[in-house]
Amino acid sequence: MIKILTSELVRQADAATIAREPIASVELMERAANACCHYLEDQIPAGVPVSIVCGKGNNGGDGLAIARLLWKKGKNITVWITEDTGKGSHDFEINLRRLRDETTVPVHSGEDQERPAFPESGFIIEAIFGTGLNKEPAGQAAEMIQAINVSACRVISIDIPAGLFSDQPTPVSNVIIRANTTLVFQVPRPCFLYAEYEPYIGDFQVLDIGLDPAFIRAASAYGFIPTKDLIGSLLPYRPRFGHKGTFGHALLLAGSKGKTGAAILTAGAALRSGTALVTVRCPRCSTLSLQGSLPEAMCWEDGGENYLEEPVKTGPYTAIGIGPGIGTARETGNVLKRLIQDTDVPLVLDADALNLLSENPTWLSFLPGETILTPHQKEFARLCGKTSDPFARTQQQLEFAKRYNCYVILKGRFTA
Repeated sequence: MIKILTSELVRQADAATIAREPIASVELMERAANACCHYLEDQIPAGVPVSIVCGKGNNGGDGLAIARLLWKKGKNITVWITEDTGKGSHDFEINLRRLRDETTVPVHSGEDQERPAFPESGFIIEAIFGTGLNKEPAGQAAEMIQAINVSACRVISIDIPAGLFSDQPTPVSNVIIRANTTLVFQVPRPCFLYAEYEPYIGDFQVLDIGLDPAFIRAASAYGFIPTKDLIGSLLPYRPRFGHKGTFGHALLLAGSKGKTGAAILTAGAALRSGTALVTVRCPRCSTLSLQGSLPEAMCWEDGGENYLEEPVKTGPYTAIGIGPGIGTARETGNVLKRLIQDTDVPLVLDADALNLLSENPTWLSFLPGETILTPHQKEFARLCGKTSDPFARTQQQLEFAKRYNCYVILKGRFTA
């Protein structure tokens, strides 16, 4: 399981590592730079020009160390330093001296040229601000960010793209690096989980730089990314002599005229998930297509011709799902209302079931405890209202789940 930590906790992890190993902060920076170079060495073809753009804080120090190490591996390196990003940090100044003493890398301050002409088809490694930024870039740094964004180069950001805030909303702006790849140290940052920021982050690679594992284990996480091993450990044991009576019986209420495909896909997914018995309650217009496509699923035909109209008895079922393709007809809404009022088995509500709840919010108080709701972002906005930013949406999701004692699975590249 991969923890997601705020920038403040990552800074504390740095400090804990420096104190407990012990290791000098500049040597921890060297460790981070080596991890970046190990990744970059195979990514950058021989002879291709590499521009490394540095601010004057510790993120810029990372960039200078990377420049020195890549030059020693035979890469074609040029360094640009943005002079208006504050006073050079202690470790930045050490790495600037090392770069000048140990290499012949050209170092430009940028004072003479606000928008450097980056070589076409080259690489830009961006190390301007890191995670410490809390305001929109301005001045020469902003000019440099815009020059990078209009270049034809492949852009790789170190730790976080310049102009992007790590764990709070970033104002809409064109002064944010649009990276192809972000190399992040030790753990992903909260903003990496949200689709709104993907145009700036691109793909991200988590690089292990050996931060104190005890501190990271004890730190309070913003969230987690499950690993394959963790997911495997959560799957239920399936007895060797199990049979179709051993693994549960799912009832699915799905489909309407023109949306039978939703019922077919839902039933197929339930069968692939390991459910032994699947019964689909569908309108009469869906029966033949469903039976022809999935003969292993049982079909329980509703009295409605084009959509669900009749309440159901939950009978022998161990779980019930409702929503895909059912539409939002009044009669179908009554089916949903009766189901959430009367059922005593676990419920999963998706798609049009969520849209019906959005139209009838008083029904939310009838939800059985621990019901599972599976909206995508637009369905969630209809259900809970629009939010100003993705961090607010996550808070809204938490509050909704607590209020109604339910699980809200907000679907996306990183499902929450």
